[in-house]
Amino acid sequence: MSTQAIEAREALGARLRGFRKDAGFASGRAFALATGWAESKVSRIENGKQNASEEDIRVWCRKTNRHDQVPDLIATLRHIDELWLEWRRQLQDGATKRQKQALPVYSRTKLFRIWHPTLIWGTLQTSEYAAETFRQVRDFYEIPDDTDAATAKRLERQQYLYQGDRIFNVLLAEQALYTNFGGPEVMRGQLDRFPAVMGLARMSLGVIPRSAPTRIWPGNSFSMFDDKLVLVETYSAEFSVTQPREIDLYAKAFALLKQSAVYGTAVREMILSALRHFERIPNEQ
Repeated sequence: MSTQAIEAREALGARLRGFRKDAGFASGRAFALATGWAESKVSRIENGKQNASEEDIRVWCRKTNRHDQVPDLIATLRHIDELWLEWRRQLQDGATKRQKQALPVYSRTKLFRIWHPTLIWGTLQTSEYAAETFRQVRDFYEIPDDTDAATAKRLERQQYLYQGDRIFNVLLAEQALYTNFGGPEVMRGQLDRFPAVMGLARMSLGVIPRSAPTRIWPGNSFSMFDDKLVLVETYSAEFSVTQPREIDLYAKAFALLKQSAVYGTAVREMILSALRHFERIPNEQ
C-alpha cells in the first residue's frame, strides 16, 4: 500500500477514535462490547491497521451519535480504496474498462516518464503483443474474455504519440526485448516496430543493458504522468501515488535509472540482437 493510503487510513482511524472518546467510551474494550465487535477490530481500525467497511462506519457513527458524519467518512473510505485497487476488483468485468479509464489521463498529460523492466510499455505494443498480455491477464485473474475489445482500447492510446506537444521518456530494461509474449513471430513483429517509434520527434527510448552498472535497484514498473500521478503495478493491485513527496521519489528513481540507459545506435543494435534471437527460434515453439 502506498504511504499516502496508509496515512489516510491512519487519519481516519484517529478521527474515529476521537468520536469514540467524545461519546464516553473510555476504552476500545467498552466500545467493542457496545458494538458486539472483537476488541482487536476496534484497535486495528483506530490505529489504521485494518480497513473499516462502510457498514462499520455507519455502526460507529450510530453508537457515537455522529450520524451527520456518515457521508463524509464514507467518501473518505472510498478515496482510500481508490489509492489501492485490487486487480480482481478492477477487472471483474474484463480488461476493457480499465483500458478505457486510462485515456483521459493520457489526454491530459504533457510529460510521460515510463519504466518497464520486463515488458514493452503498453502504448508501444503491437496488437498481437497486446492481445497476448490480455490473454495472460484473463487466465491469471480468471476474468471474462474481452481480449479483442481490451486490445483495441489499449491501441487507442497510440494516438497521443502523434498529437500535441507531449514528451515521452520511456525506459526499458534489456529483458523487455526478450520476454516472450506470444511466440517468436509476435516478438519479431513487436521488435520491428521500434525503429518507427524511435523516429518520433518527442520520443526518447532508452534501454538499460543487462550488465550495466545500476544506481538504484530496478523495482516494479511505474508510469509517471507529469508531476501529478504515478501508477505502480504489482501482481495483486495497482496503486496511485499523488502525494508530492512520493512523486519526487519516483522522479529521482527515474533519473537514476536513466543514468544506466543507452540510446540511439546502441538501442538499435540491441533490438537487432533480440530480433536475431527470435529468428533462430521456430514459430511453433
